[in-house]
Amino acid sequence: MTPLKPVGPGARVALGLAFFVLFLAAWALATFGGYVSPTFLADPATMLREGWNLLAQHGFLKDILITIWRVFGGFVLAAAIGIPLGMAMGAYKPVEAFFEPFISFSRYLPASAFIPLLILWAGTGEAQKLLVIFVGSFFQIVLMVAIAVGNTRRDLVEAAYTLGASDRAIVTRVLLPASAPEIAEISRLVLGWAWTYVIVAELIGASSGIGHMIMDSQALLNTGQIIFGIVVIGVIGLVSDFLFKALNRRLFPWSLA
Repeated sequence: MTPLKPVGPGARVALGLAFFVLFLAAWALATFGGYVSPTFLADPATMLREGWNLLAQHGFLKDILITIWRVFGGFVLAAAIGIPLGMAMGAYKPVEAFFEPFISFSRYLPASAFIPLLILWAGTGEAQKLLVIFVGSFFQIVLMVAIAVGNTRRDLVEAAYTLGASDRAIVTRVLLPASAPEIAEISRLVLGWAWTYVIVAELIGASSGIGHMIMDSQALLNTGQIIFGIVVIGVIGLVSDFLFKALNRRLFPWSLA
């Protein structure tokens, strides 16, 4: 292995699959071999059986769809407000000076700490779940986008001014295209964080969703269902991550240069 040397697509896929195979083998050895009690960790076969029971008998597919809706609903709301604000902060230093102290302060506040207040303000319905994801995602998006826009190469800006570009054109024709690939990558990362926030939101005051199922399974000591719920979250996250990467490559081909 050579530092920073790229890995081919085939080798990358093979290495990624190899880790999952080794992980599954270690899990099977620990559980089928009797090294870990089923009370604490279900074996892969039990996990699959309990997962099928959830889907076939308990309507778990509905819980999955509800959780996906909550994640993307809260994330889209945060991105729709946070990306424009972050761009304004990155492009205009007075705007950055006005908002940055509050944004930096707020991004350190855990979204879970707001749950009691959000329940008081919005109840235990969908609005509360969306707001938890919004709070957890919004401040991160704003600050990261502001940094991405503010780091745009100065020579590009100066060249545009030399060619007669207006201040508005600098934003729309230079800053936005130059930082768009990084903004898309930021959005992909924050979407992953949103999954952690939705599970926290569903653990308290929820009657549906993957997090609610995990809490019910914990009360019954059903580790098979708990692990299946965790695996479902991971699979959905992995699929959405690959789709996000593919979309970014298609939308911003110049970022591959």
